[in-house]
Amino acid sequence: MGSNRSNLVSNVVRSMIAGTAAWCASLITAAADEPNFVAETIDDRVAIGYGVAAGDVDGDGRTDLILADAKAFVWYRNPDWTRFEIVKDLTPLDNVCIAARDIDGDGKVEIAVGAMWNPSDTVDSGSVHYLVPQEDRTLPWTAVRLPHEPTVHRMRWLRRASGDFVLVVAPLHGRENRNGEGKPVRILAYEPPKSPQEEWKLDEIDASMHMTHNIDPYVDASADGEGSESLLIVGREGVRRARWRDGAWQSEAIERISGGGEVRLGRSSDGRAWLATIEPMHGDRLAVYPLADRAAAERWQATDRIELDAAFAGGHAIAVGDLLGIGEDQIVAGWRLPNAAGEIGLKLYRRDAAGVWSDHWIDRNGMATEDAIVVDLDDDGDLDIVAAGRSTNNLKLYRNQRQ
Repeated sequence: MGSNRSNLVSNVVRSMIAGTAAWCASLITAAADEPNFVAETIDDRVAIGYGVAAGDVDGDGRTDLILADAKAFVWYRNPDWTRFEIVKDLTPLDNVCIAARDIDGDGKVEIAVGAMWNPSDTVDSGSVHYLVPQEDRTLPWTAVRLPHEPTVHRMRWLRRASGDFVLVVAPLHGRENRNGEGKPVRILAYEPPKSPQEEWKLDEIDASMHMTHNIDPYVDASADGEGSESLLIVGREGVRRARWRDGAWQSEAIERISGGGEVRLGRSSDGRAWLATIEPMHGDRLAVYPLADRAAAERWQATDRIELDAAFAGGHAIAVGDLLGIGEDQIVAGWRLPNAAGEIGLKLYRRDAAGVWSDHWIDRNGMATEDAIVVDLDDDGDLDIVAAGRSTNNLKLYRNQRQ
């Protein structure tokens, strides 16, 4: 009896220890998955952080930051974040957008920019420039002016099936448009010549919407060629997908998605795609649209709408990526005006194993978010967050402390 009782007690104790260890392990795992970011101010003298990009500017193997400020395009050298002026006072009006990517494979980014920003002038505003660096890229660059439509607003480099790149430029309004009515927006692809001073070939990607706000390239398994990219376009009238197929641009609406101002593509752990949007343009709501299983097929269709937040004011930024290392994407989103609670900021939104979304503050009242990206800046394998502010006049890095 004594021996049996002793064995019973030992078994109970072992079970308790094992249970406690498992419980502690689950707490450690949960803690590792919790968002943990440390803010670092890169620049506190930004006029308006219209757009932020990332890439290796000087070819040292590190990812630098590039900013479209109101009157200057600048870059910040990683890791000391020394500020270098690329070009200043390019036009009499504000700068508005920037695109940076290594398109020739030399390990250094090529940069294009948009300026002459006046959204109320749908005839004479806007400009597009390709920037040519000196051998020492810390010195001022030279701007090559390219043809453009009025109200140039967003631009991105996009890789086609052939492996070459085009510069995609999206205006806010159509030419001579008034209050979103009239001629449609012409979204154009600029094909770089051998020398940037030569004539750039222009192709029309889409001309079906009357007020667009953002574009986003993504790798598209259904397009021609491995690694080729397609384009998401969001505007007041909805979201469209444009693809380069069979030597031409093809564009179609993504069904059952209302209009908005921002859009990004994400994926769940099972590989299914979804779109995140801010609605309406400059709106107060962040929503996710799961796409049908045939997301890589000929047509995309939303199967549902999940509203994650309705407390934005001037919602103006979305970035998507697996910042927590959990095998599926999270959303970083922010707004630039005080909301009903008097708050501005930047949040991270994540989905748990049960499919329930939750939000976590990244910056509460320290960032009037105009633009945001996710990028690994310290080569530790974790995505960091970078955001540019409007009324807060700042550029901030939020270092991911997951590991």
